[in-house]
Amino acid sequence: MTVKQLRAFLAVAHTLSFAQACERLHLSQSALSLTIKALEDGLGGRLFSRTTRAVSLTPEGEALLPLARRLLADWDNAEDELRQRFTLKQGRVALASMPSFAGNLLPAVLRTFRDRYPSISVTVHDVINEQVMEMVRDRQVEIGIAFEPEPSTPLTFTPLYTDRFVAVVPADSVLASQAEVSWDALLEHPFITLQRPSTVRVMLEDHLRPRGRQLPVQFESHQLATVGRMVASGLGVSAVPALCRAQMLELGARCVALSDPVIEKPVGILTKPGHELSVAAQAIADALRADTGYPAGCERVVIDGQNLH
Repeated sequence: MTVKQLRAFLAVAHTLSFAQACERLHLSQSALSLTIKALEDGLGGRLFSRTTRAVSLTPEGEALLPLARRLLADWDNAEDELRQRFTLKQGRVALASMPSFAGNLLPAVLRTFRDRYPSISVTVHDVINEQVMEMVRDRQVEIGIAFEPEPSTPLTFTPLYTDRFVAVVPADSVLASQAEVSWDALLEHPFITLQRPSTVRVMLEDHLRPRGRQLPVQFESHQLATVGRMVASGLGVSAVPALCRAQMLELGARCVALSDPVIEKPVGILTKPGHELSVAAQAIADALRADTGYPAGCERVVIDGQNLH
């Protein structure tokens, strides 16, 4: 059975007239007759009793009538839903983002996205960098936002900007008034950092180890907000992506540029190769590339080849 055949069957069944059904369907009588015959041949028997005076449904035709109505209603609903999805009037998309991005830049992007596509629902998984990659790889989400992975990672990475690490110090620290702090000066203080396997923690250690430096870790946490609060309370110092600068200030800490070495890493969109994004997910990706705005104080943030300050 085809949709065309079912529509033809219903038109004849409702009017009990081939002539009236032809008018409804804008078909010639011969074309309609051939369509009904093909349906009957396919099913193996007659659906209509036809005489020179009248058309009526056979018992098999009567049995098909409610089924045909339901099948066509389901078809029309499915067609309408897909059309709504393709035109972004309906849909759902899930993404995963590392906390520094989810808590700072993503809300503004989602606000712009919602203003443009108010009927698209978005689920955000606020998870650590490693889980972002895992969720994209396992297709739990269509899009991830994370630091650039290793080249061997089987994911496609589209860069958005380059984030540079900054020092986080107590407001009353002598370091807070400086324009720039070296790692040597920062590491003279007790260090507060994220717990492994956080990419932020691993990245810092990997950059400092070749220079013979180690993090004098005294406190660890799973959350950047807790790290910032500990620093603000005078328990030590830390280093976080510049994107977290506003968050650290809100928590009562101060951020200072870090040098010797400068540690930076591209941040971007992760997708799984060979899997085409839904229309809604592609729209989110486009919004991320076009509408991401960076707070004042981010160091040498780069997007589309341009520096943003």
